[in-house]
Parts: sequence; structure tokens; C-alpha cells
Amino acid sequence: MRFLITGAAGFIGSALSNHLVQQGHTVRGLDDLSTGDPDTLSPNVSFIRGDINDRPKLWTLLQDIDCVYHLAARVVVPESVLYPREYNQVNVGGTVTLMEAMRDVGVRRVVFASSGAIYGNQNEQPVKETAIPNPRSPYAVSKLAAEYYTHTIGSLWGIETVCLRIFNAYGPHQQIPPTHPPVIPYFLRQAYQNATLVVHGDGSQTRDYVYIDDVVQALSMAANAPEINRQTINIGSGRETGVRELTRLVLEITGKKPEIVYNIRNDGGPGRMCANLNQAREKLNYAPHIPLEIGLQMTIDNDPRIRQTS
Repeated sequence: MRFLITGAAGFIGSALSNHLVQQGHTVRGLDDLSTGDPDTLSPNVSFIRGDINDRPKLWTLLQDIDCVYHLAARVVVPESVLYPREYNQVNVGGTVTLMEAMRDVGVRRVVFASSGAIYGNQNEQPVKETAIPNPRSPYAVSKLAAEYYTHTIGSLWGIETVCLRIFNAYGPHQQIPPTHPPVIPYFLRQAYQNATLVVHGDGSQTRDYVYIDDVVQALSMAANAPEINRQTINIGSGRETGVRELTRLVLEITGKKPEIVYNIRNDGGPGRMCANLNQAREKLNYAPHIPLEIGLQMTIDNDPRIRQTS
């Protein structure tokens, strides 16, 4: 098949791009490189630097494409609180621009990478796709709005649409920015440096950590799975892990003893979060294969940045 992947140089985008070309598919990648790293991409990926809101560029890239993976987005929750307009412009506006360009060119399927963040606090766990969204940040709102735009424009113009609500993905080569880094690569790197692990909140909050290979498995199956038009599907591990449990695992696997500080004045986010995977099993034949303990070790083994001590 011939794919266009937006956000191709990002953490999930690069893993997906490399997987698809290894499978013999043709992949075009688009990324503005605001956070992505093109060096992580296989040379077999036809990469173009560009903006998701550049419709003429999208018209060119969409020629002869069978399916689009839309992963381009700004993704830092605290940053979205400060800059909601920019998050709306990229995450919502960029989605609308892409859907318009797909309509114009005649591309027939898009797989949109949404987020489990749209759920917010939910009383019932694991959370089902039928739960009423309760977004707690402009980032989460932008992802939810993009879902609605994707499905609505798709229904109006005959484009097959699938939205995957991806929970806390992790794995090798995940970006570790100096501010607001993802928790797993941050904890691992801090542990190896014997630096302080700062936990936001009291550490009682739970998350569903899903290894990148499992996420790529779900994305790749969504490209041609039958009877999933207009579907919104959770993608996670199905395992609920507390942040305190995560810190214990990090110390056990690394063999280090860094100081752990709980910043209880800082909001730790929703109290509980775990994906109900019934829809993913039924619609995609999806089954996560990498348990957290194994995934943490694989992240360490395959990402040399983690062990850097200076």
C-alpha cells in the first residue's frame, strides 16, 4: 500500500513509518520538525518537511495515496494550557486542512491518532469508548474536536475514518524535552544519572502504559481492517499501573537508588486511567504483547540516551 504519515518524524510516527517500509509498503512522511527527529526515519521513507496546514503541499503528497495516518500534533498538556490557540491551530485546524485536502484529491481512508486524554476523570475503569469525554486540558479538547471533525467530514465526503485513542505510549527514542518530559523516559534517565525523580501529585494516580510496538501493531491493522468505518477505538495495554508502582519498577530494573520527591502541589492529572480493549480486540484483532516490565527493559536496551550519565 501507499501511505502518507503526518507527524512522521515524531515518536510514534517514526516507529510506524519504519515498520511500514520494512513490510514493503511505500511511505511518504510529513513533519514540521518542531519536535520530531528525521534521523530516526529509515532512508526508505520519502520524507518532506512541511506544515500540516499547507494545503497545496498536502495536495501534492496525497497523490496516489491509499491511506493516511494523521499523527501530526502538538502534544504537551501543560504547554496547551499556556497556548490553547496554537494547539487549536495545529491539532484542530491541521486536521480540517488535511481532511479537505483528502476530499479534494480523493483519498479514501484516514487513521487518526487521538488520545486517551479526552476521557479525563471517569468513575468506571477500564474506560470504554462509550464513556462521556471529560477533557481537562486544551490538548485533550483539541484531540476530541479533531475526532469529531474527522468523522463528520468523512461522512459528508465518503472518506473512511478510524480514530484510535492511544493511551500512554512509551519506548525507545521517545523525545525527552527539558520541560514536561514523558514520565517513563524521564524516570529511566534520571535513575541512571542518580538524579531526583519528581512525581507530580502524590503518586497514587494510575495510567495505562503501552509499548510502542503494540501501538504500531494497532495502527498498521487499522489501515485495512474491514467494517471499522467511523469507529473510535481505545489502544492501550489494558493494565492499570500506579505512578508509585512505576517508580518501584524503574528502581528495580535500573538497580539505582535515586531520591524520589512528591510534588503534591502540582496536579498529577486524572486519578485513574486504563483502557478497555474489547473494541480493539473485536474490530482490530488487537492484543498487546509487551508487559510493562519487559517494555521498560527494552526501552533501556534500545535507547542509548537513557544510560547517559552526563
